[in-house]
Amino acid sequence: MKMEPCPPAKVHPHRAAQIAELKATAGLLWTPAAHPRFAEQAPGASKSLCGVIPVDQTQVIEAAIARGEITRFSADENYVAPDSFDSATNWPQCAKVILDIRDQSNCGCCWAFGGTSAASDRMCIATNASLLLPLSAQDICFNSNFNGCGGGQISTPWSYIQRTGAVTGSQQQPDDGKTDPFKGMGFCSSFSLPHCHHHGPTHGDPYPAEGASGCASQSSPRGPTACDADAKAPHNEFNSDKYTFSGNTISPNGESSIQQAIQEGGPVEVAFTVYSDFENYGGGIYHHASGGQVGGHAVRIVGWGVDNGVKYWKVANSWNPYWGEKGYFRMIRGQNEGGIESQVTASSANAKWQKRAVQSWLV
Repeated sequence: MKMEPCPPAKVHPHRAAQIAELKATAGLLWTPAAHPRFAEQAPGASKSLCGVIPVDQTQVIEAAIARGEITRFSADENYVAPDSFDSATNWPQCAKVILDIRDQSNCGCCWAFGGTSAASDRMCIATNASLLLPLSAQDICFNSNFNGCGGGQISTPWSYIQRTGAVTGSQQQPDDGKTDPFKGMGFCSSFSLPHCHHHGPTHGDPYPAEGASGCASQSSPRGPTACDADAKAPHNEFNSDKYTFSGNTISPNGESSIQQAIQEGGPVEVAFTVYSDFENYGGGIYHHASGGQVGGHAVRIVGWGVDNGVKYWKVANSWNPYWGEKGYFRMIRGQNEGGIESQVTASSANAKWQKRAVQSWLV
């Protein structure tokens, strides 16, 4: 019996108009696209995922610098960045954690995911892979902030890790067997909210769309106080599975400072303003061309490069590895697009990472 093709999805008229406008934009460096799981929604539907509060983190960072909680990082006068750089290639011993693209579900805890992932990367790099461990977004999102899904600041993950330490934790379980490089390794606290399909072309994404059955809008669960039932030694005791660092939290500002910070110590967490056209990203070098502000989103920059003379940042998102360019997007570099070059946090390259000593009263 011959199978009839599925009818094409309806496209919300406002989205269709936006995509038509983008396709007609001269000099657009990226590919706009609608798809069946997202096409029927109006532009701006990603608002619930944009959990950076307020949208512009510049004032938050400056206030933290004034309090001595964050140190401004500036590039050396003689620093010259290479044309391209990729953290996973430069530190192959840590590629497993650097290449880990996570999924924040239908929850506005991007601020925790960006920090958790960048901290996991920098911990591995600083210890030459002796601590090749994914830190727990569940712990950081829901224990460092009373309402992680409701939003947070990009300084919070770093202060929480430094103050109390963070336990280990992989992606949500079960998954499709393809998204989690640490699947089945018995880390303490996996992310508890479900995988979701996010905005953009499906790219074979098997997960339900945001708002659909299986991916409802999420509110914050209670922060974990014990490891998951399937956690394995030595990561099965919550209070003794905490990893922390001593040293500075830094904030590089500007293209060359960010490049030097990454080249010295690994990926960094950044925030940027999301415009509704970003929801249509299907590949290429993103730059804002259409639509209004949706909110602030936190991600991690893992490297940079040049494509046909256009400079870009390579940015890891937390919308699963089926989104965008296998979980990444490229952002135009050197123009502070969306404020991405002025809202940056990371541990210093010389920070000392270690397992936190268990307090005697906990033993």
